[in-house]
Amino acid sequence: VAAGVGVVALALIVLLATADGDGGGVESDLIGEVAPLVAGETLAGDTYDLDDQRGRWVLVNFFQTTCIPCVQEHPQLVSFQDAYGPSGFATVVSVAFDDTEDNIRSFFADNGGDWPIITEGAGDIAVAYGVPLVPESVVIAPTGEVVTKLISGVTRADLEAVIAGWQAEQAAGRDGAA
Repeated sequence: VAAGVGVVALALIVLLATADGDGGGVESDLIGEVAPLVAGETLAGDTYDLDDQRGRWVLVNFFQTTCIPCVQEHPQLVSFQDAYGPSGFATVVSVAFDDTEDNIRSFFADNGGDWPIITEGAGDIAVAYGVPLVPESVVIAPTGEVVTKLISGVTRADLEAVIAGWQAEQAAGRDGAA
């Protein structure tokens, strides 16, 4: 038991030491760079390409239906999509790996959520984003730039804070350049 507690404590220390203070984000070489490719056939049989989403915020969410933190964060993703998806301001795309299509369909039928879900090539996408475990989410600005990477469960408030922070930085940069 003591060894298990020690491992959890060490993991928490590593998590807190790598946080960059932007709403729960962690350091990543991707931050500030153009987002890696997220493309493929969706669970609905449509074609998805992240590049087609330029001009709006995109949350790339890596998940698995049996992951408890993934299940816990899902209502927050639904709330975020419901609030910002219809206007085109922001959208969610899920990358489901190591899961079956039947499980994913049942999960979304039971828990809501109406956004693209990529299953084919999910492992390659996860590698490109440096995702070892789920859930992880990557927030991508309308410019296509990776703003932050969030590990563990996210909330709508976390996502709104990340977006507001980036927008404030952009506005400050414009004001400073004038």
